[in-house]
Amino acid sequence: ACGSAPFRIADFQEVLGEPTVALAKLRDLCFSGIPFDGGLRCLCWKILLNYLPLEKALWSSLLKKQRDLYSQFLKEMIIQPGIAKANLGVSREDVTLEDHPLNPNPDSRWNTYFKDNEVLLQIDKDVRRLYPDMAFFQRPTDYPCLLILDPQNEFETLRKRVEQTTLKSQTVARNRSGVTNVSSPLKTTPNSLSEYEVLPNGCEAHWEVVERILFIYAKLNPGIAYVQGMNEIVGPLYYTFATDPNSEWKEHAEADTFFCFTNLMAEIRDNFIKSLDDSQCGITYKMEKVYSTLKEKDVELYLKLQEQNIKPQFFAFRWLTLLLSQEFLLPDVIRIWDSLFADDKRFDFLLLVCCAMLTLIRDQLLEGDFTLNMRLLQDYPISDVHLILKKAKELQDSK
Repeated sequence: ACGSAPFRIADFQEVLGEPTVALAKLRDLCFSGIPFDGGLRCLCWKILLNYLPLEKALWSSLLKKQRDLYSQFLKEMIIQPGIAKANLGVSREDVTLEDHPLNPNPDSRWNTYFKDNEVLLQIDKDVRRLYPDMAFFQRPTDYPCLLILDPQNEFETLRKRVEQTTLKSQTVARNRSGVTNVSSPLKTTPNSLSEYEVLPNGCEAHWEVVERILFIYAKLNPGIAYVQGMNEIVGPLYYTFATDPNSEWKEHAEADTFFCFTNLMAEIRDNFIKSLDDSQCGITYKMEKVYSTLKEKDVELYLKLQEQNIKPQFFAFRWLTLLLSQEFLLPDVIRIWDSLFADDKRFDFLLLVCCAMLTLIRDQLLEGDFTLNMRLLQDYPISDVHLILKKAKELQDSK
């Protein structure tokens, strides 16, 4: 049931053509893979991730409202602090000690500013490495954010903040190592800033857009802020929306990705929160569930893994937390996500996909020793996701 045969596209168009989208029908169709044609996938994901309501009449006003709200976030969380920081250099005399960047008071807004920089550096490191085998994230976007790139705006952009924070921390690190003569801070090590050429002013790469989305998410969700791996969740969403064949949707890929990512994180954020590890909603519980499901479906394989002391956290932690985004090539990840987002019990189907992945290499696992089997699970050998999804569906139906 894959490939976007014309009749499947017609089925989607029919369901999406109704004044109120029939969610159950839509889920059914999406579960077998959504055609890319005509922006169908982007639209379906927005519905499945509860960004767009089922009543089509509400779409345009809702989109306008959310996109305006996102611009507001950019102004409040990136532009205004950036302007304040840029103005410091200009108007030295009217800066009261109260609000001076060096003010040690923990409530000073500069304290927040510098704390944010630590989060920003972590995000920056992670988004520059998104899908290194694809040029997409390094390429300039056709729709650079005008608010951010407006030459009228003299403010410290995220790009500048990263450069300055990196230089400062390198200078400090060098000083600490007892070298008093700091060599030119611009000659940074190859794996830092110069790792990717930053595009000229007026352009921004897709990874910079993703960085902004994650930074704003971190600011709005201080309880979880940013945890490594979130970049792997936002990447496929942004890629899908930023390659939408429909240009008036594609233009708003940043804002739409932000809200879909926020909704998706609301469902999976428990996986990222360490303190919840052992609770019913935490990741440990889900990993155990992969094994108990395997025990039901293939007891011999289950016992073999137990006997070799291969714990689910050795591989299933990454599979579950990152929704398999690290195990397959991006187009295949996107196909898996069609099924995951369409699953009305949400990520129950993910557990079955993990089980299917285990049972499909059962012969190798039954023969292998600990080291060999760990290698198989850490670097999964089967790349045909259709085979995996078909197997997962069989497991689901054999209940």
